[in-house]
Amino acid sequence: MEKGLSGGPTQDEVAAVALWHLRLRDGCTVADVGCGTGKIAVAAARTAGRVIAVDRRPEAAACTKEAARVALARNIQVVCGEAADVLRGAGPIDAAFVGGSRDLEAVLGVLADEVRGRIVVDCVLLGTLHRAVETMQRLGIFEEVVSLQVARSRRLGSGLMMTPANPVWLVIGEVA
Repeated sequence: MEKGLSGGPTQDEVAAVALWHLRLRDGCTVADVGCGTGKIAVAAARTAGRVIAVDRRPEAAACTKEAARVALARNIQVVCGEAADVLRGAGPIDAAFVGGSRDLEAVLGVLADEVRGRIVVDCVLLGTLHRAVETMQRLGIFEEVVSLQVARSRRLGSGLMMTPANPVWLVIGEVA
């Protein structure tokens, strides 16, 4: 995790599954809400024509800008601000990843208006899972929840054991 930056980075395996569910196409426009370390924005930028990376925390926006610079991803626009305000009127957006948001319901409401495609919300808290599902159902865009559990091997004596990471849920919605 980046020094002093809470809430990230997204585990590689979770990022891979989330990106697959976003169904990115060459040249598409992607929003990364709560961009944090920039891992999703940089990965999406390999396919997307444009990535709008938003975080309310200046340190997270700076971290994403640095990740984009290192990756030579010139198609990432990093914006420090409230996602609902930044993304309102920013469409058309083809896909959106929500890695964090204090105002999840408002952000999903804006995304339901701006996105024409997939929305994936990464949830590590049960409360966030509940709010994401309930809000997407109310908006008529809920598709499914995918539960992910990642474990990594580590040495124990002369053998290996598996050390689990916290479970993650991806809430997937689609706007026609």
